[in-house]
Amino acid sequence: MFTDLHRFHDQLEAAVEARLVADCGLALGRYEVLEVISRTDACRVNDIADELAITWGGASKLVDRLEAAQLCTRRPNPDDGRSSLIRLTAAGKRALTKARKSLDSELDLRVGGVLGQRPLDQLATALRRLNDSAREWDGQRAAG
Repeated sequence: MFTDLHRFHDQLEAAVEARLVADCGLALGRYEVLEVISRTDACRVNDIADELAITWGGASKLVDRLEAAQLCTRRPNPDDGRSSLIRLTAAGKRALTKARKSLDSELDLRVGGVLGQRPLDQLATALRRLNDSAREWDGQRAAG
């Protein structure tokens, strides 16, 4: 099962990346950052790093690139002078909307079209449970 899951992940990731780049000029990593920003109130680089399980420095560089592309902005955090709050620009919101459509289309083709709605809903639920469990397990291990 691990081998099949791993292979499918690799194939799906490559297909989604190619589709996002072709349709939107947006790499998967940048899309993921835009998603985190869009759903996180008072989003900080640490929030992005935590959610995507990447380093703070890596998250900061991704935000730098998105800011240079005018897809997001940073402003000083009024509650913490050491951090900035990140928001999507209008162009960032448009890019994210377009990217979501491309990603959904690719997922429908490669997953939904193969499984059908009920198994797809079951898979989504199972994956959320597994991810939640993994985060809990990792948190317990880190706590000692």
